[in-house]
Amino acid sequence: MQSYSPRGVHGQTVELLAQRILTGQLAEGAILDLSALQTEFDVSLTVLREALRVLAAKGLVDARPKRGTFVRPRAAWSLLDGDVLRWQFARSHRPGLFDDLHELRTIVEPGAASLAADRATPADLEALDTALAAMAEAGDDPAAAVAADLAFHRALLAATHNELIQRMEVVIETGLAERDRMVHGAAGPTDPVPSHKAVVDAIRRHHPAQAARAMGTLLDQAIEDVARLERTRLEDRQD
Repeated sequence: MQSYSPRGVHGQTVELLAQRILTGQLAEGAILDLSALQTEFDVSLTVLREALRVLAAKGLVDARPKRGTFVRPRAAWSLLDGDVLRWQFARSHRPGLFDDLHELRTIVEPGAASLAADRATPADLEALDTALAAMAEAGDDPAAAVAADLAFHRALLAATHNELIQRMEVVIETGLAERDRMVHGAAGPTDPVPSHKAVVDAIRRHHPAQAARAMGTLLDQAIEDVARLERTRLEDRQD
């Protein structure tokens, strides 16, 4: 997929257009008025067209002779693209998105932990231990906690030595980053070290079934952390 920097005029234009599409302000099938957008965003036609090329590469828009540039149906979007995922999670445009992420993780990560228990090398275990140590040292620093958690799950997928499973990193990591920012930014998150350490211990013992069970327990705690945060937010709104 075509990547870009979200900074600068070009990146800002991509972000603005993407958000309008994902929020439905630019609905599926809508024809884009390039002249009006150029005036509204105060950008050159070249910048606007470059931004649209980025979105076209991600399946969000297309252009046809006599029809112009239009928003494609959601079914055509590259939903596994890192930027498309980031836009969705950042704005929570679709209810149930975090539930979808949890279901995906429940399918992928226990199996990944099981494979890692069979295949992990000393270097893989070192990467997991390093991430675990960073998690313990993060303390009340949300940014450090998020970085350590992402490093752990990245190392776990790498330890499977399965290239296709490793490619799930973009999906899991993008959604996990947004979930972690919410949870670790709130008061009193559950200490993540024990549940993650249980996974590493099972992998180190080369016990696939225990590794899978430990990862399942970790994921149960992850969904409970999000549910607790949502309950707290609901209570705050009712006060």
